[in-house]
Amino acid sequence: MNTGKLPVDQLGVKALDDKTLKIELVGPAPYFLSLLTHYTAYPLPAHVVEKYGKDWTKPEHMVSNGPYTLVEWLPNTHVKLAKNPKFYDAANVAIDEIIYYPQEDRAAVLKRFRAGEVDITRDFPSDQIDWLRKNLPEETRIAPYLGTYYYPINTAKAPFNDVRVRKALSMAVNREILTEKVLKTGEIPAYSFVPPGTANYGEPAYVDWKGLSFGERIRQAKALLAEAGFGPDNPLKFQLRYNTSENHKRIAIAVAQMWKQLGVQVELFNSEVKVHYADLKQGNFDVARAGWIADYNDAQNFLYLLETRTGANNYGRYSNPEFDRLMMEAEKTADLKKRADLMRKAEALAMADQPIIPIYYYVSKNLVSKRVQGWQDAVNDIHRARWMSLK
Repeated sequence: MNTGKLPVDQLGVKALDDKTLKIELVGPAPYFLSLLTHYTAYPLPAHVVEKYGKDWTKPEHMVSNGPYTLVEWLPNTHVKLAKNPKFYDAANVAIDEIIYYPQEDRAAVLKRFRAGEVDITRDFPSDQIDWLRKNLPEETRIAPYLGTYYYPINTAKAPFNDVRVRKALSMAVNREILTEKVLKTGEIPAYSFVPPGTANYGEPAYVDWKGLSFGERIRQAKALLAEAGFGPDNPLKFQLRYNTSENHKRIAIAVAQMWKQLGVQVELFNSEVKVHYADLKQGNFDVARAGWIADYNDAQNFLYLLETRTGANNYGRYSNPEFDRLMMEAEKTADLKKRADLMRKAEALAMADQPIIPIYYYVSKNLVSKRVQGWQDAVNDIHRARWMSLK
């Protein structure tokens, strides 16, 4: 289907009538209904797309079936929405107009929030958390979030094709220091790829050294590097990449310092986000920063990133036939417990192979003005404006 070669009548998707869509699946997918809420499953107005081609998304052409319509879209400036009078529940939509401002500079966003120019921000500078908790305690909203911040390791390159090197690097990262002293915004130290609280999964498969003291971890990490041929006379040297951000920079600097305890020499390199992820997909890195936020609440949405068949999004080129087999078996399993057990076994294999270094589990970090009513913290950090109002 992705290549456009499958006949339409074999796609497993059929319109039974004007308002009913039938979708046939090749196997069990307990997350499927949740998946349909992802933006990639939104219905498109075929008549508009066919008439205007690539211009169908312009405000004067776009057709919306939601509570809001597109009024204005200035790339990299703002997106303006207005209440849709034709929405089936328009009478209960309280906010008439919404303006979204894309901005990566967290400090600038905080400044605009404090000035009353924006009502909601989707992040804030971690180094401002103490000030925010003291001065804006009600507006500062921190809550559990289904996502993992991690460092993929390029297993296709020596010496990172040696599990001893990968394990040593992971063991030497003091996640508690990073979350409690560097970030200080409620992030949880990560010792698995799948975050706790993931639906129908139970306890994730943690690395087997999770319970060791940090001192013992450093001792074992040094021994592993020595076995792999690295030491004072032959130090491990590599580049750690991250996409440009003060938070990513602070974490990278701290991790590089932790690796110094092993005699490892690290060069830090940053680039703009599009360039960064293009390099990761091309395998142009040693160790790099990445993060994954669940598209839907299911362990498969994390673990598939480590399957061989995933391709470029498996940044570290991890490939373990047994991991792949377990994931494919889970894909065919309808029983939720058996399915979770299979994926947990797969995760345990990956955590033993350590193709990634889990660093912390995300939390959502929002600033919400007191005049916004109806905001509720959510594990997916999605907040529909149609349920909110302003006082």
